[in-house]
Amino acid sequence: MSSKSHPPEQSNEQEQERLLSEFSYPTYEDWYNAAVELLKGASFEKKLLTPTYEGITLRPLYREHDLEGVSHTASFPGFAPYVRGNRVDGHKTQPWDVAQEIPYGRPQEFNRALRNDLTAGQTAVNLILDSASQQGHDPDHAPPEEIGGGGVSLTTSEDLERALDGVDLEQTPLLIDAGESAIAVTALLAAHLHKQGKSLQKLRGGIGLDPLHTWITTGTLPYPLEIAYKKMAGLTHWAKTHAPRLTTITVQGLAYHNSGASAVQELACVLTTAVEYLREMQAVGLTVDDVAPRMRLVMAVGTSYFMEIAKLRATRLVWAKAVKAFGGNEASQKSPIHVRTSSWNKTVHDPYVNMLRTTVEAFAGTTGGCESMHVSCFDEPIGPPDDFSRRIARNTQLILHEEAHVTDAIDPAGGSWYVEALTDAIARNAWQLFQDIERQGGMAQALQHGFPQEQIARTAAQRKEHLSTRHDVLIGTTMHPNVEEQLIPPRYPEDADLATDRAREIANYRIAQGAAIESLVTEKLSKILNTSPAVLLEAAIEAVTAGATLGDIEHALRVGQEASPTIPPLNIHRGAEIFEALRAATDAYTAKTGARPAIFLANMGPIPQHKARADFSISFFEVGGFEMLNNNGFLSVDEAAQAAIASGAPAVVICSTDDTYPDLVPPLTQSLKAAKPEIIVILAGYPQEHLESFRAAGVDEFIHRRTNLYDVLVKLMKRLGILA
Repeated sequence: MSSKSHPPEQSNEQEQERLLSEFSYPTYEDWYNAAVELLKGASFEKKLLTPTYEGITLRPLYREHDLEGVSHTASFPGFAPYVRGNRVDGHKTQPWDVAQEIPYGRPQEFNRALRNDLTAGQTAVNLILDSASQQGHDPDHAPPEEIGGGGVSLTTSEDLERALDGVDLEQTPLLIDAGESAIAVTALLAAHLHKQGKSLQKLRGGIGLDPLHTWITTGTLPYPLEIAYKKMAGLTHWAKTHAPRLTTITVQGLAYHNSGASAVQELACVLTTAVEYLREMQAVGLTVDDVAPRMRLVMAVGTSYFMEIAKLRATRLVWAKAVKAFGGNEASQKSPIHVRTSSWNKTVHDPYVNMLRTTVEAFAGTTGGCESMHVSCFDEPIGPPDDFSRRIARNTQLILHEEAHVTDAIDPAGGSWYVEALTDAIARNAWQLFQDIERQGGMAQALQHGFPQEQIARTAAQRKEHLSTRHDVLIGTTMHPNVEEQLIPPRYPEDADLATDRAREIANYRIAQGAAIESLVTEKLSKILNTSPAVLLEAAIEAVTAGATLGDIEHALRVGQEASPTIPPLNIHRGAEIFEALRAATDAYTAKTGARPAIFLANMGPIPQHKARADFSISFFEVGGFEMLNNNGFLSVDEAAQAAIASGAPAVVICSTDDTYPDLVPPLTQSLKAAKPEIIVILAGYPQEHLESFRAAGVDEFIHRRTNLYDVLVKLMKRLGILA
């Protein structure tokens, strides 16, 4: 080989450079000018810039220039500020935990489903307690509607044994959303593991204690926040020694998201709450490095794919910044993130579309770097899932891992100019809102002032407005609905005897204990009242071992305590609810009268002349469940009027073009009103120069792209007697 020869790789690179040098690179200005020309006079800002609920305006094109001043892009996975993930190897060697909720009320039913699902791809136990258990009430002292609703009814150590029978908690991570009952649940769990001969040291997962989330969800707590923080400190202090791999503080963003909050608002509320918990724990002698590693952040994930990826990355970024400001070490600056797919955007109508929504959300969750995830079942808005519903939701996660291979690259979104710029913008805006809440005196004070609630209510109102004008859409509900759809019933059979059976079981449990055991339980419970946080869990475990129930322990912690101040709770809702109520009213009217209310389309002229507005009108009114009487068009006003009257429809929509309306609308409207004075005449379009004359001719309503769909449907349905 000649001494002047070059390696093949170098030769290829030189040839590539030579070829590329023959072409000029367009500048941003070149692209911008081409885009403006393509718009043919339309506004670049209005057409190509996208405002968001987060106060961030999205650009149509992102460049390296957009990352100037963004420092986190120089970081690597597993290193502070952890924006690229908590682990050096991402999900390559340890995928996220498939942590599906199983919302069954009876412990044995929960166990049956859990053991099935753990053999079919689920990798973590995600135990959600029912409302009664989360509030610290035993079934024999709780309203029936709170027993078994949305989670497991858990009262005694035997209940926990039945729920977790056959599950090796040394090998399987455990997440428990315990609500206000974290002390009692942890005591039950410790007693269970001791009985099983299992080590708490090997227990991995988390017990959820998040009093501010409970407060903002319900509007009240059964005791002052000081008691909640005593419980938090006791649980955290105990876990530091006895269960070092267990997180004890959960900071949830679910209530904020599912009330309509933006990504920035959800993140800011989570950050402010977490900072408040850090301060409160420091006040009782724990250090930031004691507390921060015991925290688990829980975020919702919606269908705005890139926004949600950026939100999760920004969550790690701002959390690391906050913990660093407290003096926490690098290990304390990272927190596991559990994600749950959104409830806000799920629909009762066309529920199978929910599978598609959750697929997008799950993809965002994995790309954003979650540590564990629950994908909601497609029929979640309808009722508890059955085996099929659970399997589809679980398999969504498994397909992402096993078939889509999303774990092959570490932080696959990293380096994207768009995602990195969006991550930075969310982090900056969330930090600003965090500071605004801090100026209120912290999260608890801000909640009492109603500041976060007001902020989120404004965003929720904007979301409602955008759904009502179809600026935002819910496919199958506000766009392309199926009027002939038969709603699916709840797939899981109703357990009508659940509340009665559970109350009787606990009553029998108390009888079986006898007076001697009851006296021992009372003695152990008395220790809980005045014990210090450091030994609170030990006292609770002793009480459980003696036979105390969850309700016994929580009641002992509340003796003599007044409830917290009442605050305005968040309005947790689904965006589709108001439209589903309209469909329900129409369905009830149809069942009562024997016929679905109909609207006649007065399509004027040949198909190309009327089709666009006819299609728009069909999609518009089918949202309310109306039957749309379509046709191929009429060549004369008289023909259209006669057909409309003959149809018997109580409302008519005139569909044609703006330039034909002056000659068509007045005579057609007058003919319709003359034949049937009560008929409702609607015009598809909004010809501003003719509005008054058309109204004078008898047109009752105009529909167009900026029309408030919901308001028009309500007005029409009231006029037709469908709504009161």
